[in-house]
Amino acid sequence: MHLTKILTMSLSVLFIAGCAAPDPPPPQKTVFDPLTQQMDRARDVQKTVDAHAEAARKSVDTQERGDTPP
Repeated sequence: MHLTKILTMSLSVLFIAGCAAPDPPPPQKTVFDPLTQQMDRARDVQKTVDAHAEAARKSVDTQERGDTPP
């Protein structure tokens, strides 16, 4: 009886493990990859420009109010 429990449990575990979904395949390269990479780089550059503009805006506001620089 004890052997039946162990066998049933091990078979159920093996069945669940065998039915698990395999790792998804890596995305396929397309002709649009260079264009999307350029767009991603452009977005990153825009974020950098926006951050510098915000820092300059804050600096000017601080100087206009006469506060000490941060």
